[in-house]
Amino acid sequence: MQEQVFTLSQEYIELNRLLKLCGLCDSGGSGKALVASGAVTVDGALELRKTCKIRAGQVVRCGDVRIRVVA
Repeated sequence: MQEQVFTLSQEYIELNRLLKLCGLCDSGGSGKALVASGAVTVDGALELRKTCKIRAGQVVRCGDVRIRVVA
């Protein structure tokens, strides 16, 4: 499994934007589609809210990529 660390520059980042910035999709729209397909979990739970707020300390998983969000 590939692990990435994403450092927040603000209080939170929207999930679809995080996926785009980490290179898992090529646009915010495709990030929304990826979330809607059921391929993304946040802290181990399926997440279907495309623009949910991801904060420091959370872990996002998509396929074989794990993204740890830090402040």
